[in-house]
Amino acid sequence: MKTLFTPFRWLYVLYALLIFIAIMFAILPFFVIFSWGGRFHGANRMMRLCMFWADCWMPLVFMRHKNYFEAPHDPSRPTVFIANHISYFDAVILVKTIRQNFRPLGRAETAAIPIFGFIYRNAIVTVDRSDPKNRAESVSKLKELLQRGISIFVFPEGTFNMTSSPLKSFYDGAFRIAIETGTPIKPLLFLDGYKLMHYRHPFSLSPGLSRSVYIEEISVEGYTLEDIPILKKRVMELMERKLIEYQAPWIKG
Repeated sequence: MKTLFTPFRWLYVLYALLIFIAIMFAILPFFVIFSWGGRFHGANRMMRLCMFWADCWMPLVFMRHKNYFEAPHDPSRPTVFIANHISYFDAVILVKTIRQNFRPLGRAETAAIPIFGFIYRNAIVTVDRSDPKNRAESVSKLKELLQRGISIFVFPEGTFNMTSSPLKSFYDGAFRIAIETGTPIKPLLFLDGYKLMHYRHPFSLSPGLSRSVYIEEISVEGYTLEDIPILKKRVMELMERKLIEYQAPWIKG
């Protein structure tokens, strides 16, 4: 089902939202309990609960997810995960794709949403990009997680890619952290967020298949901070080539 007629789409979106909220309230007590466990062990359990939430919700709203591995991945090693960003639905895709202890970096503004915001700010690392001090604190938290063996996830584009190009320009943050901690970068491709929920309208949700691809891991061995532009270019060119190869639906021309 690629497209729903408008009346049915609104009914579907309402149904999907109600199911999402119902599951959230059903597991909320566990989030509260796990939040007492601190930002390492407790947050690990909260992220696992988010995975369970997505596992329950997607089949009930007629969606399924598939991960593809072009290259092997060792979940026992800390990794700097990155992916393209084009949809609100990427948050769901994220916890269906990475099935290990990890912590995403997310916008601080989302933490203001009632109830959901409590889960959000306790499960992930938030950042206020307008506040230099807060940005520095977020980077320190991400580095500490890697030092403790917990992987991190960053959208290097920073916000939605609203162009017809495979990617928009990358920020330095993820690459700087990877070099400073000596942690390899694992690029991921989120292929279907664009068609499942268009970035212009969160109420454009549609049922269907979500696919993610694990591509070649990039070692940062031998790179220095002066090499960040070179590393960014290497990773971006790899991801662009693969997105074109997989015929990502937003790419035109």
